Amino acid sequence: MPSLVIRAGRLVCPATGLDGAGAVTVAGDRIVGVHLDGTDAPPPGQRELDFPHGILSPGLIDLHAHPGLGDSKHDVDPDRWLLARGTTTAMSQGDAGAANWPDYRDTVINAARLRIKLAMHLALPGESAPHPSYSKLDDLDVDACVRAVRDGGDHIWGIAVTANVVVTGSLDPREILARGIAAAEAVDRPIIYGTHSHPDWPLDEQLECLRPGDVVTYCYLTGPDCIVSDGRIRDCVREARARGVLFDIGHGMNSFGYEVAEAALADGFPPDTISTDIQRRHMGANPVHDLPLVMSKLRAAGMPEAEIWPRVTERPARILGMADEIGSLAPESCADLAVLEWAPSPEPLVDCKGVSRPGGRWHARLVVRAGDVVATSEA
Repeated sequence: MPSLVIRAGRLVCPATGLDGAGAVTVAGDRIVGVHLDGTDAPPPGQRELDFPHGILSPGLIDLHAHPGLGDSKHDVDPDRWLLARGTTTAMSQGDAGAANWPDYRDTVINAARLRIKLAMHLALPGESAPHPSYSKLDDLDVDACVRAVRDGGDHIWGIAVTANVVVTGSLDPREILARGIAAAEAVDRPIIYGTHSHPDWPLDEQLECLRPGDVVTYCYLTGPDCIVSDGRIRDCVREARARGVLFDIGHGMNSFGYEVAEAALADGFPPDTISTDIQRRHMGANPVHDLPLVMSKLRAAGMPEAEIWPRVTERPARILGMADEIGSLAPESCADLAVLEWAPSPEPLVDCKGVSRPGGRWHARLVVRAGDVVATSEA
């Protein structure tokens, strides 16, 4: 007998092409069956949940977040602010570096129910230092970063590098990126990169440094590194994507603008992944900042719903190298699941510049992590 049977008005799984009403059965921490209405009925389960108006998908994957328990200047409680709101896997964008990553592993990665991967911060103290995190050259120790990534094994996805003028101080951003690339090449890992956002180093020169598999985050920001010029995607951006460079939303506090998103989508340039960059400054926001909200903003900007689901499930799973384990409803995949429902709302959806679009948003009704129900609002 399955330990859990979940019925929903719609099952969505881009990895398998599944889209239709039905049920998913779970035994232990594995998906054991998918049953579409009109084909076969699921067996009885020890616990059965029914969401006739819900969309049941693989657990959402947030490629740029800040899960933690207070040691990073940006972090938020991973199980409260990510897992309970539909995200079952998240990547920490640099919350720990070589000097403090073992503590992060023990107190955050191993303690949270949320699955967490780390993009190792290039700087030794990660985001725990009181000064801007990339502003001290002695902190940018390539050898120490390489040793930490090797020590971290599967906990570590790659390396976090940000050349944004806000965090670099007086350091040359070219040297910061060069050191990040050097560390990444030594361990054969990608980087997730935040661009410089200042006219003294053009975007085309930055993109030329990146390699296939590297991820540019904050891709729909406004300002000097905007990927759109005169309403069209810049040639250097298209060339980077053609070389295999990936582009992530990283909404955050300042990095999502409808003007850019709408122009990029209209010009055939959707993001590769949708992520929150959730951080402490989002605490107390109304509506609550989470991945379903960012997905809703992309929908408001004109992104077709069918293009949104892959960018929070199968695509980030592949980027993390975990497509055989997460991001899919295929039998034998880990039973990480989310049920979302759409809620019409008179409240508008607002970007980082205060520009709004008509409201309505997804919100999580059920979250299952490795077969265990961790949050639910049952019908």
